[in-house]
Amino acid sequence: MLAAERRSLILEKVHENKTVVVSELSKEFDVSEETIRRDLDKLEEDGHVIKSYGGAVINEKSSIDLPFNVRWKANPKGKQRIAELISKEIEDGDHIMLDASTTAVFIAKNIKQKRHLTVITNSIEILLELADVSGWDIIVTGGLLKTGSMSMIGKKALDSLSSYHVDKAFFSCKGIDRKQGITDGNDETGGMKQIMIEAADKVYLAVDSSKFDKTAFSRISGLSGVDVVVTDKKPAAAWMETFQELKIECIYRE
Repeated sequence: MLAAERRSLILEKVHENKTVVVSELSKEFDVSEETIRRDLDKLEEDGHVIKSYGGAVINEKSSIDLPFNVRWKANPKGKQRIAELISKEIEDGDHIMLDASTTAVFIAKNIKQKRHLTVITNSIEILLELADVSGWDIIVTGGLLKTGSMSMIGKKALDSLSSYHVDKAFFSCKGIDRKQGITDGNDETGGMKQIMIEAADKVYLAVDSSKFDKTAFSRISGLSGVDVVVTDKKPAAAWMETFQELKIECIYRE
């Protein structure tokens, strides 16, 4: 196994369990404890973990985007529920934007039965997912390829999104907080989502229940920047009151 592949698997474990132990990883991957320590050194250098005695813990405050394969495995059942709910919000002939989140890939998988859609995205994964769909217009932004997140970013990507107007935009985030609003890991991804908000008649935030009451590094917008919040289970009463006050529709699985 290549070192990069092993570190990716270790990172998956960190995000699943919040902590890892050197001795356990050494046995699982059949390498020395010193090799595992070097792996953790690299993950700490990249901002993903914080080394602790005998292992490492997740760096909750990291502004670094996680690799796509790690994000994909985080709460897939919740993302599937969200995608099923959102598929009911998309009508034949709609012009929509999808961000480069893994939730948006689940959405793309669940709307293939729709007809004559126009989809604008900065996600390479969504492009691949929809490559075999006929009768649609698929538009992918230009820009700089960010390999870890399989997304297009930068000025050209922003300019491309800015040139369109759509019926509906769907995006996710790293955190949603009643005071801080909607936040993401860094300015690059947050900026793309800000443009999507401006470009759409109706804005949907697709966010699983683990993101509530969390705040990430870069602010995307206040809560009033979205029209609809779609999540995998009913939010707490305080959140429902906030949504009612701001006239934000909240859709969730009963």
